[in-house]
Amino acid sequence: MSDDAILFDVTDGLAHLTLNRPARLNAVDPHAIALWQRYAHEIAERDDVRAVLFDASGRAFCAGGDVLAMSRLAGSEPDAERVIQSLADQIHDGHRTLRESAKPIVAAVQGPVAGGGLGFMLVADLIVAAEGATFASRYADVALTPDCGVSTLLPEAVGTRRALELTLTSRTLSAAEALEWGLVAEVVAPEALAARAREIAQSWLEGATAAFGQAKRLVRSGLARPFQDALDDEARTIAAAFVTPEAQARIAAFAKR
Repeated sequence: MSDDAILFDVTDGLAHLTLNRPARLNAVDPHAIALWQRYAHEIAERDDVRAVLFDASGRAFCAGGDVLAMSRLAGSEPDAERVIQSLADQIHDGHRTLRESAKPIVAAVQGPVAGGGLGFMLVADLIVAAEGATFASRYADVALTPDCGVSTLLPEAVGTRRALELTLTSRTLSAAEALEWGLVAEVVAPEALAARAREIAQSWLEGATAAFGQAKRLVRSGLARPFQDALDDEARTIAAAFVTPEAQARIAAFAKR
């Protein structure tokens, strides 16, 4: 393990992305934000990356932005508003790049998730949480508003009313409540978290990886465009998938059975 703010490795088609500021509950500072943006583009652009495992070091998953680091940075700049917006834009570019990529992402989530940490988590396509994980907004505690995609990703995951409840109150969800709300896909014992997330990622690598990736891309992009555009994209994508060697072999095997 290095002391870098985000760890990144690619092995046998699996990109492993780890938030690595445990002393700050993995809150992201300007250095971590720059790495997030860089690694997001690398994941999207590398042909050898076929799936992504996203996790975090220490007792928390992510507390969002490092408010102390950002306040120090902004305080040393004459235009603090521009500085904060630029940092948010970098995070958002990384989020958009991962969300739009044809690479399925599984997140392993432990401990507290707060503020923008919800947005980082919800970039993943499947989320496995440890039993002790908790989920809260907390933006209003420092008189801030949602960023990191939370205003879009949270209502997409749990619905508008529940998203408003979480962002407009001090409510903290337990892992069981997050599962009930649809915020996470599974809840497992803490000692089983890493293995379960890796098992999901491995199933993508061992299956029809390209098809999983394209399915993720279609579902993620479908809500943000006219229905006909989504239908046209589906038609093009399934036609291209049908003629791949992998699909032809699997279809032939299915027909034989």
